[in-house]
Amino acid sequence: MSFNKETASTNFDKEVTAGERFQFGDNWRAFLDVLDDRRIQTAVDSVKGLLQVTTLEGRTLLDVGSGSGLFSLAARRLGARVVSMDFDPSSVGCTAELRRRYDGDSPADEWQVLQGSALDAEFMASLGQFDIVYSWGVLHHTGDMWRALATVEANVKSEGLFALAIYNDQGRTSENWRRTKERYCKGGPVTRRFLEATTWLQFWGLSSVADLVKRGDFFKSWNDAGRERGMSAWHDLVDWVGGLPFEVAKPEAIFEFFKTRGYNLERLITMGGGIGCNQFLFVKNRKA
Repeated sequence: MSFNKETASTNFDKEVTAGERFQFGDNWRAFLDVLDDRRIQTAVDSVKGLLQVTTLEGRTLLDVGSGSGLFSLAARRLGARVVSMDFDPSSVGCTAELRRRYDGDSPADEWQVLQGSALDAEFMASLGQFDIVYSWGVLHHTGDMWRALATVEANVKSEGLFALAIYNDQGRTSENWRRTKERYCKGGPVTRRFLEATTWLQFWGLSSVADLVKRGDFFKSWNDAGRERGMSAWHDLVDWVGGLPFEVAKPEAIFEFFKTRGYNLERLITMGGGIGCNQFLFVKNRKA
């Protein structure tokens, strides 16, 4: 494999120092402290729902941008042979730790954990092709989203599935969020805590007051946030406020991109013009 870990780590550190890249892996390391069986089962259910399957026995899955490793673990729980990869060395460490905790007795080739870049065509080609490529909320953080999409789709077998989620393009609102992320990544601890607090107020302040009045539980909406995928509301918030690089796309742009490459759209879950990720499930070169 052509991926040079030493060079990649040096470039990663330079981008972080320059305020051009968020340290996703540090956030996921903290998430492991709150991970439990309930969250894992919810993640399993979310994978089943997006892929529209009940099992992945006998199938291979490439998790591009594995982050905490939670969804690689979910795929393993469903019976898939998994290759997890991430550019962030701390994310690779998180995924490896989940493998150790929950799948350590399985043969090494049942769940491989690698450091690599979705922009490195030679490295990605060396991984081979898979029945399923899963990349939820990742490729818009590479710094070159369209090239990453073009590179990664080559890892999907004919008639295989490509499941991905990409930030919704909201025009000026998305540009404002980009500026917020830049302030966060270039700022110190005080700036970061301020942006986290104001974002919490923006999205959960009013609903929390309403929950207190109606249910006597100020944190109900906050505690429910992120549960549909087994995630943590707090770690999702930090990821959202800080996540650089940052790109967005309208659903129709993603659809056209994959249509020209021989994919059929199987499932689409949009944000209805709002904030967050649109989710797609494509099938490659399905035979009539």
